[in-house]
Amino acid sequence: MMITALLVPVVAVLGVVTSLRVEDIDMDWVHRQQASCRHMPFPKVAYVVAWAGPLLGLTAMAVCVLLARWIRRRCGLRLWDTWPGLLAFVCAMLNVPPILLELFMLWTTYSPDMSGPILGDCG
Repeated sequence: MMITALLVPVVAVLGVVTSLRVEDIDMDWVHRQQASCRHMPFPKVAYVVAWAGPLLGLTAMAVCVLLARWIRRRCGLRLWDTWPGLLAFVCAMLNVPPILLELFMLWTTYSPDMSGPILGDCG
């Protein structure tokens, strides 16, 4: 039970970190295009990382629900009646806004950049 309860915050934090990594990949791609003065294809790893964020966030929520069901069946207690369950519950509730961030980062990965790439002074 303890390991499962600690898995919720770890997976939730990993979801946020991977979603923020999408922005780093995008900025690195822009800088490489500007340095080479040509259009380059968008890195495929950005799509993988963008999908990993929401999947990890939703996995944290699913682990919390499964832990709640396990505690209810095994001990006859509610999730927040045990301190590991309370930790998992609080982390899961705090994970709701980051899931929205992760979904937004996924959407921005697939949305076209209307301004177009700015290659700088390539003359």
